[in-house]
Amino acid sequence: MERIGDSLIQHGSNSERIYLMKLASRDCPGIVDKLDDLAARHGYTKIFAKVPVSASSFFLNRGYLAEARIPQLYHGQEEGVMLGKFLQPERNIESHADLVKDVLAKAHAKGRAGRQNETCPSLPEGYVLRSLIESDVEAAAAVYREVFASYPFPIHDPAYLLETMRDHVRYFGVWHEGRLVALASAEMDRTAGHAEMTDFATLPSCRGNGFAQALLAFMEQEIKGDGIRTAFTIARAYSYGMNITFARAGYRFGGTLRNNTQICGRLESMNVWYKPLP
Repeated sequence: MERIGDSLIQHGSNSERIYLMKLASRDCPGIVDKLDDLAARHGYTKIFAKVPVSASSFFLNRGYLAEARIPQLYHGQEEGVMLGKFLQPERNIESHADLVKDVLAKAHAKGRAGRQNETCPSLPEGYVLRSLIESDVEAAAAVYREVFASYPFPIHDPAYLLETMRDHVRYFGVWHEGRLVALASAEMDRTAGHAEMTDFATLPSCRGNGFAQALLAFMEQEIKGDGIRTAFTIARAYSYGMNITFARAGYRFGGTLRNNTQICGRLESMNVWYKPLP
């Protein structure tokens, strides 16, 4: 994680990419060349940028493609665009296109059925859902280490979880008899009024209980008090479960980010889902 001017980026060899996470308008248009230079120095094969639509032309005119769109991402008013610049042709080729299509088809179908039979997600008896506090970071890191062989951010590290918890991320977990069995986070940009619902993980022995759905509903209610007006997620495009979870919760599909993220030991495409929070 570092800054170019006043803009925040993340980059590394794991995903072989740069992620422009937060663009400062005063850095345009010069940041486009700086991202190219950084990618060339490290041999990255993709640059991924999340920007307001008003700044997107600086990138689109320089070889970026619009991969996903989120209406009202900024301040509940301006559309956000997720852009990809592919620095090797192979990175722009989806090798599991049929799987991505099937995941989306099933998510949309389950989403429609779920909204027609909408019920408030509940936890089995004996399980408790609450916000995590600083003393919980060791337990959270242990769950992430068990669930994810690799991840684009160092969530396996308690120090990273503590640092982000003190800054802009709220973590939520499901507990059973004092043991953390599932968790997720809301990565908030309070200035822009949006949050990424991310880092969902459930211990293998506890799956099938609807914890992700319960966490998501709880998180949505909690972050409204932080001035968040739009929630979104970047979900693994090959995962039926997570895409269905968001579709059933009323999230809308915004697009697919091709070969975007190295997770669980391989490079995967990601689906963007979004939801206005009234």
